[in-house]
Amino acid sequence: MSPDSFQKLDKVIHEKSRMAIMSMLAGSPELSFTELRNSLKMTDGNLTTHIRTLQKSGYVSVSKSFRENRPLTTCTLTVNG
Repeated sequence: MSPDSFQKLDKVIHEKSRMAIMSMLAGSPELSFTELRNSLKMTDGNLTTHIRTLQKSGYVSVSKSFRENRPLTTCTLTVNG
């Protein structure tokens, strides 16, 4: 890989924690916030920040619903992700 290639890396995706989130989502069609948090051993705040960054960049889609009267946040990769 040439030095110029490193400058072309997308810093949004290639940050360590966000790469881990993307890798997990690539292996599953949909994951809950809780599944991601527990697997990656991240705090709620950290995971939320990284997911928002990926969402704003168009890599991840987030949906909120309820399961058994409890909030459920799920994440999926977008076409760009």
